[in-house]
Amino acid sequence: MQGHLSVLLGVLLVGCVATGVVTASPPLPGTAENGLSANETATLWSGDSDNYISQEEYYQRYGHERSTAAQVANGTDITFKRPPATAETWTRNDFEDLEAGGSDLSVHPPHASLDSGTYIKDAHATVFAVQPSTRGHLDSDETPLYIAPEGTMRGFIDYRVRVPEDDSSGSTTVDWSLTDHAIQEVRLKKDGETIARTDGSHTPVLDYQFKGGRSTRLTLEADIHTRLKKTTRIDRGNYTDVSVDYPTERRTVSDSIDVEIYDLIATTSYAEYPNGDTGVVIFQYRPWQGYTLTADTDAKVRGVWRFYTTRDSNWDRLVESDHYGSDTVDSEAIPVYVHAYPSRIGPRAEPERDGPIITDTWGTERQSPVDTIGENVNIEIVDQSYTPTYGVAVRAETVDRDALRVDGIVRGVSASLIEYASGSERQLRRSNLSIAVVDQNSSHATLRVELRDNQTGEPIVLDTDGRLAPLGGDIRNGYITVDDQRLVTNESGVALLTVDSPGLYTATYHPGSWLSHNPAYVRDTATTRWHPLGTLDSWFELIFNAGWQLIPFFVMFYAGHRLLRMLGPEDFFE
Repeated sequence: MQGHLSVLLGVLLVGCVATGVVTASPPLPGTAENGLSANETATLWSGDSDNYISQEEYYQRYGHERSTAAQVANGTDITFKRPPATAETWTRNDFEDLEAGGSDLSVHPPHASLDSGTYIKDAHATVFAVQPSTRGHLDSDETPLYIAPEGTMRGFIDYRVRVPEDDSSGSTTVDWSLTDHAIQEVRLKKDGETIARTDGSHTPVLDYQFKGGRSTRLTLEADIHTRLKKTTRIDRGNYTDVSVDYPTERRTVSDSIDVEIYDLIATTSYAEYPNGDTGVVIFQYRPWQGYTLTADTDAKVRGVWRFYTTRDSNWDRLVESDHYGSDTVDSEAIPVYVHAYPSRIGPRAEPERDGPIITDTWGTERQSPVDTIGENVNIEIVDQSYTPTYGVAVRAETVDRDALRVDGIVRGVSASLIEYASGSERQLRRSNLSIAVVDQNSSHATLRVELRDNQTGEPIVLDTDGRLAPLGGDIRNGYITVDDQRLVTNESGVALLTVDSPGLYTATYHPGSWLSHNPAYVRDTATTRWHPLGTLDSWFELIFNAGWQLIPFFVMFYAGHRLLRMLGPEDFFE
């Protein structure tokens, strides 16, 4: 099964029960697998009611045992590190179970847009699925459907034909019959332009291929044609007039869906650290899943996005309509989609101990999309504002540039890599950070922090207003922390800090991103200790102050001693 299951197995021990009511349910366990294993099928149904039942109760209810993944999925929803192939496999195979009605019965999902004419009734063309694709939950009001540049649209088209009833009035008799009806052609359009077509089918499959990525509207369109026979007989007494007409009708039905063509082009830059490590930064203005650093794919970096799969509940039920009315039945075909969401787990690098280190991330702050998920989906989605990882910087011991691959949030889509600029690779330098006590008394001390280029000795001047540093400009982002206080250096590379608590003080230089600095530096630390009794002057000041504070007590003691000698008995002092 593609992707690793990132689930909390502990929910099984306590019997997780999800809140909310689901309007319909996925197929009963074990009744449909559609090219998937039992474990894979169990992972599809995020959005179902997670009312956990024990293994014993499950066996009594369904008559067979369930897989481990099915047991987990019964109590919570299963998420993935990368977009799984299971949704597309299920949808492709389940689509084959979708059947249209006959000439007198139209079958359609409740959300279909119906069209009726004189003879053609309840006609529709409805998009079943577009895949590979991923529904992105980016913000509280932004949930685009990203589709691969090469993929397939599946649709469902149906209608019924109203054949007028035969009629007999006086000497005239009219007979009706259906001679022909068909879906003549099915087309796939992109922003109004036909890009694919196929012969008439109730369940068309149209492949597409796009270049470039942008927002667009895809339209499934079909032409439906019918031909009837009308026979009119007029009794003239000694003979009968017979006339035959062939009324025809043609209706064009369609359904549209807004999509984002997910064609990735990523920008990359490199840097070399003083110890030989390699730095890599990759930018992509759309959500992307992560990247691998070596050919064996052991070293990986993942962004903030995780994935789950759930059915399109619009297809849970189908409406069957005929001349007499309509009825609703369970659907035999249910499309499943991949969804991407920002996870509280956040960006991760693998292997976790000896693998690459994430040094920075970039993105514009967004609001949590938790309201777009649905109450029956139990995942670790961020519940407050978050920063999407449109840019991720890492530091790694080994990077194979020829094997570097950026993977998108749509299954099978990888990015083309473009280097940021010619000659933009950085040689990171060491910085020289020092901290020392330069002035002190019994209550305060002044710390002097100095930051210089370890190679040239030139002072490193840090920006004071946090502006983004342009490449090669005079402004240098970054800061120094001492005891949770942020400092920036002046033109001499110096910053001063007054402290009033004795102890150990550690200064840490946090350089700005090497992507926007030349030269660029690596982090450095320095430590000093301060205590009020650390010098001879401090000891003298302590003794002097203590003696000054004790003078009143000495005076009182001397006065009391003299009074006792004057007023007390003489043998008291003997």
